[in-house]
Amino acid sequence: MDLISRRVVFKALVFLCFIRSSQGRDHFTKLNLPPFLKASRFPTFQHEAYDYIIVGGGTAGCPLASTLSQKFKVLLLERGGSPYGNRNITLLENFHICLADVSPESPAQGFISTDGVINARAKVLGGGTCINAGFYSRAKPSFVQQAGWDADLVNQSYPWVEERIVHWPKVAPWQAALRDGLLEAGVSPYNGYTYDHLYGTKVGGTIFDETGYRHTAADLLAAANPNNLRVLLYASVNKIVFNTKQGHRKPRAIGVQFKDENGRHHQAFLREERGSEIIVSAGAIGSPQLLLLSGIGPRNELKKHNISVTIRNEHVGKGMSDNPMNSIFVPMKSPTKQSLIETVGITDAGVFIEASSGFSQTDDSIHCHHGIMSAEVWSLFAFSFTC
Repeated sequence: MDLISRRVVFKALVFLCFIRSSQGRDHFTKLNLPPFLKASRFPTFQHEAYDYIIVGGGTAGCPLASTLSQKFKVLLLERGGSPYGNRNITLLENFHICLADVSPESPAQGFISTDGVINARAKVLGGGTCINAGFYSRAKPSFVQQAGWDADLVNQSYPWVEERIVHWPKVAPWQAALRDGLLEAGVSPYNGYTYDHLYGTKVGGTIFDETGYRHTAADLLAAANPNNLRVLLYASVNKIVFNTKQGHRKPRAIGVQFKDENGRHHQAFLREERGSEIIVSAGAIGSPQLLLLSGIGPRNELKKHNISVTIRNEHVGKGMSDNPMNSIFVPMKSPTKQSLIETVGITDAGVFIEASSGFSQTDDSIHCHHGIMSAEVWSLFAFSFTC
């Protein structure tokens, strides 16, 4: 290759790299999202009140904020940053890098539960949809019934999410091999491409598009009314504020206290109108933690940590357990095409059998190419949202 040809190729590569690096910013612009502000820019001198304050801008918080803002004034508080422009979040090829990031700025907060299960909590706008394997499925109908939800409304609401962030995957070789293996092992029938929760083997939805770009719950904020929604990033809520006036039979939540990225404290309040609410959607760990910090929980547990009892509730923070998981790592000498969860086998016992490929488990095994198969029990595969 002569010098001119090398220069042409080099310029082409630089141009392609620029396109990939700017993809997140372009996606943010095209979505026409409402402005995101750092918590330090919250106007503490301005006594603005809200119909709803939502704690946690994750899988549930983002769609809630978007839909409620159509008619109400909403404040959405997220302890992490924005997913846009972060290649470790947005690109499928960087999935393993995102989970391995242990820096304070990481969108994935790793931990090991008391049951010994390795896991990660999301710390980013969009929540778990920014750090998970991107698989999408609707909830099992019996779960909707047990939760007491309106089944017709739930079914009408699914397309609202699916039209915005869910895609049909182009089945990768490893996913096709898993599909054939599951059917051979008797995990049947084959249900093809479907979002529905059906026993047997199926190909579900994915939040990665055909270019490998991740779409998250944060994208759903594009459907919000920007005039009614304020989104604060790096806002760590540490307490719910309650009405302490005498004469009230029960304490009433009236606002929240939170810290910004610089450690400064702020407060935000609800409007003094009936129906105004604080919605806690901070995840399975963060939600009960915030309730406990606010004095809602078992009396003995609160006293142990010198927290005044606001509302006694013996169930807060109790009855939690991790879903069992078994993983098989298959080293391969030849490279396998990278893929995340697309094909899933669902057994009558409620076990999900799934696989990903092309990722190394440790630095020592970086030269091996793995297919990773896991069997998990998941309790819910739907977004929580209100329309």
